[in-house]
Amino acid sequence: MQLNFSGLRALVTGAGKGIGRDTVKALHVSGARVVAVSRTNADLVSLSQECPGIEPVCVDLGDWEATERALGGVGPVDLLVNNAAVALMQPFLDTTKDVFDRSFNVNLRSVFQVSQIVARSMIERGVPGSIVNVSSMVSHVTYPCLAVYSSTKGAMTMLTKSMAMELGPHKIRVNSVNPTVVLTAMGRSVTSDPELARKLKERHPMRKFAEVEDVVNSILFLLSDRSASTSGSSIFVDAGYLAS
Repeated sequence: MQLNFSGLRALVTGAGKGIGRDTVKALHVSGARVVAVSRTNADLVSLSQECPGIEPVCVDLGDWEATERALGGVGPVDLLVNNAAVALMQPFLDTTKDVFDRSFNVNLRSVFQVSQIVARSMIERGVPGSIVNVSSMVSHVTYPCLAVYSSTKGAMTMLTKSMAMELGPHKIRVNSVNPTVVLTAMGRSVTSDPELARKLKERHPMRKFAEVEDVVNSILFLLSDRSASTSGSSIFVDAGYLAS
């Protein structure tokens, strides 16, 4: 999708790998100045080589105080993509406190914190903005051993709507994209059982999982003025899964 983000500054979390990394690259090509946030410095080094001029920030978003130190003075941001997440698989009955806390701290609490930092700056500057939360189709359907992950994404659905309602008067739009399995490193770990992956794929009317590019294109659309009247909504990039 060819869009022009020249003159705008974007912040992308979870920028080191997968969807986040390709989102940074797409925004960079489209003219945006990009702040790329990842907890893995090696990923940021290689990304900076691919996209000269991006602003790398290395921080673990599961750590509230470290995130405040790293991003509290990040400066003007016009576009925000909350993509950082962990998918820690445990059966419901075996889920530990550490997995629960880590999942909610990274997948949901960081969205609150980073969005607050960015939105406050937008409001102070009196400029419009767009925020996209990267959710999942498992915010609406179940999947084995993902009770905690699914709960974080289900909560993100209501957070997206709440943010859209409260930030709308300030001309800040908030939406989400909800992909099915995307064969990133995270997606492969979730579908590591070949038989389960085969059965899951067959439940999709289009008989396929999503490509990273499909998700990135939806993110770019929601960030852009082409979705100027869209807020509090979700785009399902799920190959028709929820229609079946």
